[in-house]
Amino acid sequence: MAGKNPSLKYHLSALPDPRSERGRRHLLLDVMIMAVLATLCGADDWESVEAFGEEQEPWLRTFLELPNGIPSHDTFSRVFRRLDTHAFTECFLDWTRAVRRKIPQDVVAIDGKTLRASMDADTSPLHMVSAWSSGNRMVLGQRAVDSKSNEIHAIPALLKVLDLRGCIVTIDAMGCQKDIAKAISGRKADYILAVKGNQKRLHQTIQAQFEARDAAPDQIPYGHCASEDRSHGRRVVREVTTLDAVRLLPEDLLLAWAKLETLVRVQSIAERDGKVIREDRFYISTMPMHEVEAIAEGVRSHWGIENSLHWVLDVAFNEDRNRTRKGTAPESGALLRHIVLNLLRQDTASKRSIKNRRMKAALNPAYRLEALMGFRQEDVN
Repeated sequence: MAGKNPSLKYHLSALPDPRSERGRRHLLLDVMIMAVLATLCGADDWESVEAFGEEQEPWLRTFLELPNGIPSHDTFSRVFRRLDTHAFTECFLDWTRAVRRKIPQDVVAIDGKTLRASMDADTSPLHMVSAWSSGNRMVLGQRAVDSKSNEIHAIPALLKVLDLRGCIVTIDAMGCQKDIAKAISGRKADYILAVKGNQKRLHQTIQAQFEARDAAPDQIPYGHCASEDRSHGRRVVREVTTLDAVRLLPEDLLLAWAKLETLVRVQSIAERDGKVIREDRFYISTMPMHEVEAIAEGVRSHWGIENSLHWVLDVAFNEDRNRTRKGTAPESGALLRHIVLNLLRQDTASKRSIKNRRMKAALNPAYRLEALMGFRQEDVN
C-alpha cells in the first residue's frame, strides 16, 4: 500500500461535478461525504440523509465547508441521478486499490445481484456484477449489466479493472465461459469455475470421469479432503475430490479452456430431522490437483459473497426495497452502499453485525469519523 492514499475523501475529490456552475450551491465533495456518513449511520433514503445533516451540522462543519448549509434531499437526489457512474466507479476502484491488503491466493468471488425495486414501467431492474475479496472482506469493484445483455458480457469488463495477480477467481456456472477463463488467466490469476448444463459436453465428460474413478479408485490418481459442519440441528459433510484434467480430458476439450489443470467434484450430504439430501457439484480449475485443500477453501469462500455481501446489503441496508429509479441513481446508490460496507468491514476488531455497527456510528461521532478516515485497530473498541 506504499505510495497510495487510503483516504476516501481524497479519492472522492477527483469526482467531476455533473451540475452546471450556475446551479451549484453546495460543494460536490460535501454532498458525497455527507451521503457516505449518513448511510454509515443508517440512512437509506435521501430524506434521512438530509435529516442526518441537519442534526449533525455543527459536527460536520468541523471538517466540511458547507458554504450554504445542509443540502436538501432534492439536491442529494439530483446529484446522484446525474453522477457519471464511470467516473464514480474509477474513484471507488482507486480507493479500494489503496486500502486493499495483498493476500496470497486471496479468493475473489464474482457474482451478480438484482436490485428488484429499481424496476419501473419503462425499465428493467438494475443487475450488478460485483467482485468480493474473501481475504479482505470487501467489494473490489462492480459493473452494471446492460438491460439487453447478461453477466457473460459484464464479467470480462469487470475483470479488466481488477488487480487479480496471485488470486483465485471463483464464478458460478453463468461465468463458466472459455473467454472468461482466458481473461482470468491473462490477469495472472487462477480460476475455479462451476460447471453445469450450459457447458453440456464438459459437464458430461467430467461426470463420467468421476464415475470411472469411483469404480476403480486405485487406478486413477486423485486428491481428496473432507469437512463437516453442524449448526441448528443440521449436519453437512462435504467431500472434495480432484482429478488430473490434462490426463483425462480429450485434447480438444482441454485446450479450449485456458491453462486448465484440474477437475473438481464437491459431494454434499446434508442431514436434518432424519432427512438426507445428497448433491454433486462440478468445477474446473487451473490449480494443481494436489492443492485440493486450497481448492476446497476456494469453493467454500465463493459462498461468502451471498452471506457477507448480498444478504448484508438486503438485511442491513434494505437494498432489495430501495426504490431509487431515476437516471444513474440506482447504480450510484449501489456503489455508495458498497463504499459504506467496505468502511465498516475495515473495523476488523469488532464482532458486531453490520447493522449494529451502523447504529454505533449513529451514536458515536468518533467511531463514524474513524470509519471514514480508516480504522486504526489499536483505537477501536
